[in-house]
Amino acid sequence: MNFENLGFDVDGDGIALITWDMPDRSMNVLSESSIGEYTDAIDRAVGDGDIKGVVVTSGKRDFIAGGDLAMMQALADEAQEGNPVKAATETFAKIMTLQSALRKLEYSGKPVAAAIPGTALGGGLEVTLATHHRVVADNAKAQLGLPECKVGLLPGAGGTQRLPRLIGVVAAGPIIMEGRTVNPAKAKDMGIVHEVVPAGSEVETATAWVRQHIGEGEKVSAARAAGEKVEASFDQPWDKKGFKVPGGLPQSPQGFPVFMAANALVRKNTYGLYEAQKAILSAVYEGLQVPFDTALRIEVRYFTKLICGAQARNMIRSLFINKQALEKGARRPKGVPDMAVKKLGVLGGGGFMGSGIAHISAAAGIEVVALDRDEEAAAKARAHAERQLQGRVSKGRMSEEAARQILDRITTSADYAKLEGCDLIIEAVFEAPDTKRQATQYAEQVISESAVFASNTSTIPITDLAKNSKRAGQFIGIHFFSPVEKMPLVEIIKGEQTGDEALAKALDYVRQIRKTPIVVNDARYFYANRCFIRYLEEAHHMLAEGVKPALIENSARMIGMPIGPLALNDETALDLGQRIRHATKAALGAAYEDHPAEAGLDRMVDELGRLGRKAKKGFYDYPENGRKRLWPGLAEIYPLAQPQPDVEELKLRYLTIQAIEAVRALAENVVTDVREADIGAIFGWGFAPWSGGPISYIDTRGPAQVIADCEVLADTFGERFEVPALLRDIADKGETFYGRFAPRDRAAAA
Repeated sequence: MNFENLGFDVDGDGIALITWDMPDRSMNVLSESSIGEYTDAIDRAVGDGDIKGVVVTSGKRDFIAGGDLAMMQALADEAQEGNPVKAATETFAKIMTLQSALRKLEYSGKPVAAAIPGTALGGGLEVTLATHHRVVADNAKAQLGLPECKVGLLPGAGGTQRLPRLIGVVAAGPIIMEGRTVNPAKAKDMGIVHEVVPAGSEVETATAWVRQHIGEGEKVSAARAAGEKVEASFDQPWDKKGFKVPGGLPQSPQGFPVFMAANALVRKNTYGLYEAQKAILSAVYEGLQVPFDTALRIEVRYFTKLICGAQARNMIRSLFINKQALEKGARRPKGVPDMAVKKLGVLGGGGFMGSGIAHISAAAGIEVVALDRDEEAAAKARAHAERQLQGRVSKGRMSEEAARQILDRITTSADYAKLEGCDLIIEAVFEAPDTKRQATQYAEQVISESAVFASNTSTIPITDLAKNSKRAGQFIGIHFFSPVEKMPLVEIIKGEQTGDEALAKALDYVRQIRKTPIVVNDARYFYANRCFIRYLEEAHHMLAEGVKPALIENSARMIGMPIGPLALNDETALDLGQRIRHATKAALGAAYEDHPAEAGLDRMVDELGRLGRKAKKGFYDYPENGRKRLWPGLAEIYPLAQPQPDVEELKLRYLTIQAIEAVRALAENVVTDVREADIGAIFGWGFAPWSGGPISYIDTRGPAQVIADCEVLADTFGERFEVPALLRDIADKGETFYGRFAPRDRAAAA
């Protein structure tokens, strides 16, 4: 029997070594072909009397990264666009085939060990949980976990049943429900694995364990083959007589409070938005009360229901398939050689944004010159990086030597001559046109003609800023989000004359610092801020209407926004919002429309000094010792209305205003790829991850229904909810956005 994805070797003691090693893959995954081969390998190992035991390992540095998301996407697409009954039936059968194979190996009576060289996630960890003894290499970078919930799924190869039976519901909960991962040492402490051994010795150790149990295994496997019910000392705990679930069954006095609390926590943390978490809780609750083989079928039923639903499809597509495509260069110009950054100049390097840019760039191995108005200001860049790095060192996440090497890459100065040799400049100075013009012109006196100049502006059109440059073709926008270290998205903005080399340079730089890029065309506020502002403005409309601030905040959280708009406004600073409004008003002139909440916002900034978190007072108060709380004085500035609106209406307003603004940006060619519209929304300002993004939200809710939503809201709240022409055209033709704008076609045309 020949395998392409696996190695199958039997030693002189009759121990089969099954080695996962998929060709042309950096990591092994559970794909249709690899699952099929592993099933065949199990059949051979169990059915061959000359094979006395099994060791499962990997020929790569890691074990298995989980399920093949392309395969998952295909299953989800078939359920949504093809025959849903057929898709559900076939999915259930495919997953049960894997479940049955794992169970066959586990209960064969032959000793089976897993030798885990590195990371084992999702289905990869589930494969190891179906072995009797798990040996993992002492690999500092290895992570073990079940992150399926992060793509709207649950572990479908026994994870919801084996892990709780192994370590208890309380310990298993964060791993299954939140997708948390653990390192090898923690996994051993928890009882997930049995041994942690020096890297490179895991196969030898696992083989030795199997060899010790061969004699017993021969007797047990022969007895079971004859139909006898016998027990092996190495059997899984749940296959032994008298097994009790650690922490108790769901209906026991010990277990009942656990599930009561878990149900409350799921509701508190997810607002009931995420189908996967609810399904996981149900699968665990139901599965622990029935025989193990029945429990596996329960798990697969819930998995099938999720994979055939729109939520999992959207989350897989946006959060992984499309995200990875963009990170791997889906929007990079063809034919441009590698443009990796060797030396970076950061103008305004001592500022909050500039310091963050300098730090993450140095951490990526790039030499950095942080420039500011004087030496004292510039030195703040190095001080910021030192604080961040020391925090990691103190927590054991980095060595002192590694931190020192990063700091040594940062040079601080007030002398523009230090920029000589920089192949990329990122300007992050104060958001004022004159300041940016001056910084650009000073830098261009020093840098080479081939260097790319980028602005980190969040509001000023790149084409306007490029007028300050002598070579607009080398000018581009690289817009970071705050805080730089934590926010995963970088918005790259093409000016009217930006060339392919500048775009490639920006994309290669974003790849170096391990962020996710989207590429947009030039317009005021670009894409992310344009839609994000609509989110904040809608909250301001609610304030002006007299909606309770707590209701404004909570209704936003109830649609999946990570933070309420008023709290977010405090983080970004109310005076910054005021400056942006003033700049926009000056630019638009008579076309600018006053906002009903503006007078109150101006009073908070100008009269009361309530600037946001930085001033320890804004929409919230920030006491020295205690949690932030909404400022009671808001009721004086924005008197409360009676009665208060229905929360469902507020939720719909938030979702709709952001979604139709994304459509307008797509129609105006600001964002040119539906993938980027969705990913930019989720990773840029936190738009409802469960939805897959605003474009996926419209496609799932249905363009016609979103139009109906807009019409009702426009009648009540005004023309800001007017239906975009593109949305109406999509609905009239019975299409979807992902159907019309196939990403590959849209990207090619951009």
